[in-house]
Amino acid sequence: MPSSTLQLIQASEPKYMGQILATLAVSLGPFAAGLGKGYSSPALASLQSLNAVHQHHHQHQRGHWGGGGGNSSAPIRAMAGGGFSVSNQEGSWIASLSLLGALFGGPLGGVAMRYGRKRTLLAVAIPFSFFWLLTVFANSVAMMYVTAFGCGFCSAIVLLVSHVYISEIASPEIRGGLCALAKMASHVGLLVSFSLGAYLDWRRLAMVVTAAPLTLLIAAFYVPETPSCLSLRGREDEAAESLQWLRGEETDVRQEWNTIQANVRKQKAPCSLSSALSSTSSGAAAAAAAVAAVTSDGLPSLIKTGTPLWKQKRLLRPVLTTCGVMLFHRMSGAHAFNFYAVPIFRASFAGMDPHGAAVIVAFVQLLASITSGLLVDTIGRLPLLIASNLFMTLALAAFGTFIYMEGGSLVHSIASAGLQSNANSQLDWIPLVCVLIFTVAFSIGVGPIAWLLISELYPLEYRGVGGAITSCFSYACAFVSVKTFVDLESAFGLHGAFWIYAIVSLLGLAFVLVFVPETRGRGLDEMTDSTADANLVIRKNPT
Repeated sequence: MPSSTLQLIQASEPKYMGQILATLAVSLGPFAAGLGKGYSSPALASLQSLNAVHQHHHQHQRGHWGGGGGNSSAPIRAMAGGGFSVSNQEGSWIASLSLLGALFGGPLGGVAMRYGRKRTLLAVAIPFSFFWLLTVFANSVAMMYVTAFGCGFCSAIVLLVSHVYISEIASPEIRGGLCALAKMASHVGLLVSFSLGAYLDWRRLAMVVTAAPLTLLIAAFYVPETPSCLSLRGREDEAAESLQWLRGEETDVRQEWNTIQANVRKQKAPCSLSSALSSTSSGAAAAAAAVAAVTSDGLPSLIKTGTPLWKQKRLLRPVLTTCGVMLFHRMSGAHAFNFYAVPIFRASFAGMDPHGAAVIVAFVQLLASITSGLLVDTIGRLPLLIASNLFMTLALAAFGTFIYMEGGSLVHSIASAGLQSNANSQLDWIPLVCVLIFTVAFSIGVGPIAWLLISELYPLEYRGVGGAITSCFSYACAFVSVKTFVDLESAFGLHGAFWIYAIVSLLGLAFVLVFVPETRGRGLDEMTDSTADANLVIRKNPT
């Protein structure tokens, strides 16, 4: 079976060009979100380097002025270029508050899409860029907190709306490839942010990120609104023109137009997000549609029943399963590593450039995400989840063990990671290989499949509200994971933090073996019946 990405590359017919161009334009949103995701790691390293300069000059001033007085702080701040110091705890808040903002931004994005997908993207691009501009001119930690929360808030809306937009404009035969393209754009943004972070300080890097939402604003202005959304709002002529533009002037769109009109007549809420969720192969698109669908049929039907959540087995079982997978997905350390990659490598390496290592990891993560689209439909969800958790456990345990064994010569406190080095740099390849194994295992297994299960385990009538519950729970877990990394490192050392992540991955493996069913090759109706049955665990091979 060819991958969706390969199908997209082979889709050279004119009827696909409009869809591809629109997807490339809207994918600037996930690209901007990826830049923001990758910003924290080099930015924190830059701020910590500034702290080191502060401490060094402070000691120098004290020695020069005999203990230093009130006058010493002014020269220090001047030499730091007007910067400000950030403690470990403050850095953890800067990194994690973007995820807390995303927790609130996702559901609001679902509501905002009532007024149009394109209109929402255009509206949020301006504040998205504005928050990054505020980061450029931030002069206090409190201002960094505000901008981090605001950037995460806007990023979640952009990710949500862009994936739903792509799902709605795409032809079924290339939908998976187009959704994968948007997902790849996010990984490219992460890679670019890590790469530029090796040469730019945190202010200049924020200035680069500021431009990304503006490019989205310009590009999205020239693409049409989705035909289904326009048709739902009663703008039939514009909907027909949009469909024709997306499919090409020479394409007969009458049959598809009739299908859109028939679907719209069945919908009372915004466009059919449940169908978009169930038909896409992209985990990110599934998550986006799930969060947005909280405003669709799932929530009203849940309210009408009047039955408490814990008594609705058709909803409760998939909620527990998907939230369980998402818990181990977020708490495995993968998210924390992306936000602290450069400081972690700086604490682990003796001679290798930590920025270069972070770029290598981001590039491998991009390649692995491309490969995952093929493997998930050929090998199956369950084998990939098992192998992913197993190799993550081994790699995390090995990384922690290396740090522990080299504890006598390496500095493992992130606060002082940039101040010391170790002559024995020949062993730097060991932690790098451990991280690469962990990254590949996560990117081809737990990472995408945790999102894919949202669309596959929930019964149709609960797919909207259930997906929203899981997605919001996921953002909450991501916030906790990133925020507590510094606390774990402070309490147990860097090696202890990664041993804890290894234990979490091992528990995730046990959870998968006991509770997660195989869904490859099974229709959504069949999976709905299975989740309604008391025996949720399914181990039969798909035919």
